[in-house]
Amino acid sequence: MRKQRKQNHSWTNGSKWRFWKLSIFILLFLTMYNIFLTIKLMYASSCDKNQPDVLFEPIKAEPPAIGCSDKVLESYGSQPEISKSSTSKSLPDNRDIENDNRPLTVKYNFKLDLALGRSDDRMRYLLFDNVIVGDKFVHLTGLYKTSLATQSSLDKIASIIESSLHWGGPISLAVFAGSEKELNGLLMYIIYLRKCNVRIKERVSFHLAILKDKGPKKILIDDERISKMGCDDPIGVLKSLLKEVNKGGISPWRFKIPYPQNVLRNLARKNCRSEYTFLIDVDIIPSKGMAESLNIFLGTQKCQGKCAYVVPTYELYERVAFPPDKTDLVRLANKGLARPFHHKVFIYNQYATNFSRWERFQDPDMNIRISHTVTNFEFLYEPFYIANDTVPPHDERFIGYGYTRNSQVYEMFVAGYEFLVLSPIFTCHWGLQVKKTRPPWREHQNNLNRRQFDQFKKEIFARYNKDPLNMIKPKKKKN
Repeated sequence: MRKQRKQNHSWTNGSKWRFWKLSIFILLFLTMYNIFLTIKLMYASSCDKNQPDVLFEPIKAEPPAIGCSDKVLESYGSQPEISKSSTSKSLPDNRDIENDNRPLTVKYNFKLDLALGRSDDRMRYLLFDNVIVGDKFVHLTGLYKTSLATQSSLDKIASIIESSLHWGGPISLAVFAGSEKELNGLLMYIIYLRKCNVRIKERVSFHLAILKDKGPKKILIDDERISKMGCDDPIGVLKSLLKEVNKGGISPWRFKIPYPQNVLRNLARKNCRSEYTFLIDVDIIPSKGMAESLNIFLGTQKCQGKCAYVVPTYELYERVAFPPDKTDLVRLANKGLARPFHHKVFIYNQYATNFSRWERFQDPDMNIRISHTVTNFEFLYEPFYIANDTVPPHDERFIGYGYTRNSQVYEMFVAGYEFLVLSPIFTCHWGLQVKKTRPPWREHQNNLNRRQFDQFKKEIFARYNKDPLNMIKPKKKKN
C-alpha cells in the first residue's frame, strides 16, 4: 500500500511538470505569432509608410514686423517640412492626383471637385466656396465683428503674409486661376503657405474661381516639390512657380483673359460670416491691431441709416518700415515718403476722403473714432470701407481694370449710404505709383469698361429713381 501511494505521488508530480512545460511552450508560441503578425501588418502593401504623421506643422518663429513687403517675407527661420511622397509612378501615391486613391481632403485638407463648381451670374466662371478653410476661421468669426475679405491671383498672393501678420481676425480670400498650370501652381503655393505660416493656416479661408468653358480640367500637385520648398524664402518660391506657370511671370489675363475682380470680390464677401466686412485688394495692407480696435468701435457705434466706414489708404515708399501708427504715417507723408493712394496716377480715386483733414484730426488715444463725414462725394471715388454685407454687390459685367470698385461705390451713394472716415486706423500699398508704370493693357480694359458703365448708370437710375450727380443727361431736342 505504501509503495502504491509513493508511485501515485510520483506520477502526480511528473504530470504537473509536463503540464507546466506545455504551458510555457504555448505562451512562447503565441508571443512569437503576435510578433509575426505585427511585423506583417507594418509592412503590408496596403499601408503607405511614406504617409506623414502631420501634414502641416505651424512655423516655430514669427516673421519680423519690418517695412517693405519683400522684407517682411524674407525670414522665417528653420521650418519643419512635410514628408516626401514616392516619386515612382507605379505607386498609388503618385504626384498625379488622378491616380491617388486618397481624397484631397485627406492629403491636403481641402475640397475641390472641378466638376461641381457653381456658376456666376453671367455664366462665365465656375466658383468654389471654402476650398480650404482656416483651422480657426469659424472660431475667429465668433470672436471678431469684422472679417477681412480680399481677392488675388497667383502673382500677388504673397501679400497675404503681411496682411495676416497685422490682421488678427478671420480672412476670406478668393483666388483666380486662368489656366490649368496656374491652378496647380496656385494650389501648391497655398499648401506651401499653410505649411509655413501658422497665421494663414488658422485664419484664412480660400475660395476659387476658374473659367467655365476653357478652364482647368484636372489637378496635378507635385508632393515632392512642395516638401522641398523652403519656408525662409516665400518670394523665391513664388517666382519659381510663376516662371514655370506663366513663362517668365506674365499672367495670361493681362492680354487674353481679363482678371474678374468683381466676381472675386463678391465671392470673398459672401463667404464672410462676421457682422461686418472690410473688403480690400490683396496688396492693400491694414494697420496693425485693426481688427481688435474695430471690435471696440463697432460694439459701441450706432449707425443711423446706412453707413460705410472709410479707412484712409496711403502709398508707401518701398524702403521705409511699415508705420506702426498714424503719427508715424503722417511723419512719412510730411517727408514725401507716403502719400494718398493713387494720388499721382488717378487723384479722384481717393480724393473725397479728404486726407489733409484726417491728418489734422487730433486723436486723444488709440481708440477708433469718426474723423469726419465725406461731404464732397465725386464720381469715380472708390474708398476701402467697412460695412455690413447688405451693401450692393459689385457688378460682375466689369472685368479687368477700370470701373470695378467705383461703380459699386457710386450705387451705394445713390442708394443713400453715408461715408464716415475713421481714425487713427489706415491701410497702405507698397510703392509710390506713377503713370509711367501703368501698362498699356490696363488702359485698354479701362476703355472697354467705360462703355459698360454707360448702360450701368441707366440701370441705377431706373432702380433707385435718383440721379444725384446728374449722370443721366436728357437728350437735346431736335429743332
